[in-house]
Amino acid sequence: MESPVQGQLARRVRWGGCGNVHAERDVTRRVLTQSLQERREMYKYTGKGTTYNAQAMQLPEIKQIRQEYKDIHSQVLQDVLRRVDKAFKDFFRRVKAGVTPGYPRFQGRNHYDSFTYPQTGYSIENGRLALSKIGHVKIKLHRKVLGAIQTCTIKREGGCWYVCFSCEVGRVPRTPYTDETVGIDLGVSKLATLSTGDVIENPRYYRKAERKLEKAQQALSRKKRGSNRRKKAVERVAKLHRKVRNQRNGSLHQWSCRLVNTYETIVFEDIAPANLSRRAKPKQDEETGHYLPNGASAKSGLNKSIMDAGWSQFIAFCEYKAANAGTVQVVRVDPRYTSQGCSSCGTVRKKELSERWHSCECGCELDRDHNAARNIKALWLGRSHQEAQAS
Repeated sequence: MESPVQGQLARRVRWGGCGNVHAERDVTRRVLTQSLQERREMYKYTGKGTTYNAQAMQLPEIKQIRQEYKDIHSQVLQDVLRRVDKAFKDFFRRVKAGVTPGYPRFQGRNHYDSFTYPQTGYSIENGRLALSKIGHVKIKLHRKVLGAIQTCTIKREGGCWYVCFSCEVGRVPRTPYTDETVGIDLGVSKLATLSTGDVIENPRYYRKAERKLEKAQQALSRKKRGSNRRKKAVERVAKLHRKVRNQRNGSLHQWSCRLVNTYETIVFEDIAPANLSRRAKPKQDEETGHYLPNGASAKSGLNKSIMDAGWSQFIAFCEYKAANAGTVQVVRVDPRYTSQGCSSCGTVRKKELSERWHSCECGCELDRDHNAARNIKALWLGRSHQEAQAS
């Protein structure tokens, strides 16, 4: 027996047609919205959910109701339903894991920026991208496509459109220049300090663009909601943020590539930037109940610098480049006492964050971050030695 909401995805008729990449993005967004709504109502009225296969079987019926859907490649529509299915699977996985679940949300016009051809419907012909149901589009191919193309994603960023190919390429192991191990201490004043004593400076791209962003955001706040001027102001702010992100990613890509090409083992601290960048806790006077100064202003500035440095992104870039090289490993060690202990004698001496020079009674004199990087390397070498003895 058909449930009260089964097949309602096919009966919804609030969708428009498409004739180019802009319209196709809008239509695929509506498909996502309606498929998400169907899942919500299915569970509300029947107590059960639905699946990708059940929703995909309705697509032929939808095309009979709305002829304009025949202008969209079938696999593009199927991929939209796969996105919804993956979003719900991830939601239930997070629920079981006991973390913040994050229920799948509807995507507004400015938050749905891509659609995908998962298998077929695309090709590169004479410097143009041929897309099924859309036509030929001019592209700037900034590098040669290697391997067999598996998927093609059309993505919008601001006023620009990009095509992203995922390709299957055979792995070619790359051997680094040395077989050495390097410890890396991540920081704010300097992005990274290596156990060799070398330093990677922090370019602080966000800090440099902060004044321009402030002016652009102030101009945005003065614009009337829904006006064309406000839309232009939003695009201006987004463009500045996008430039900062691209500059940061470009720098991190270059340095992570150098490290992977140079060292056989790269050792980082197992840190959680999200925890380090939490806001300062309020301090309250037990007798009067008044709130006391808690250093929130200074902590806010430190948090901004931590996020600007991009520690997690840097480690992630090193990890995937090392996996691709095949002969390099990126490992993490416990960060406790790496900044307090002496890298020469092992004595632990607590230091304030403002104390940037390590001085020990054993005669060891060096920069605090350099000392921490040496401790990070020693922690991994000591653990590796113990594992080798145990085996």
